Order: sequence, then structure tokens, then C-alpha cells
Amino acid sequence: MDVLLYLIPIALLLGLLGLVAFLWSLKTGQYDDLEGAKWRILQDDDL
Repeated sequence: MDVLLYLIPIALLLGLLGLVAFLWSLKTGQYDDLEGAKWRILQDDDL
């Protein structure tokens, strides 16, 4: 049961780190252009 004293704070820290990373990606605009990526794949730039 002593291991729970280590695992619970580590799990909370990892969850908080994931939340911060998600909020950072929202702030920097990672999800702004969802339609553009599928069209960029189809463009032939090898001219």
C-alpha cells in the first residue's frame, strides 16, 4: 500500500501534463485548419 503514495501523485502529474499540452495545442492553433490537411495530401508538388 506504500506504493500508492508514489503512484497517485505521479498519475495526477501526468494527467495535468497532458491537459497542459492539450491547452497549449489549442492556443497555438493546431486544430484550426482540419480541412486543409486532406487537400494538401492530394496536391502533386513534384514538378
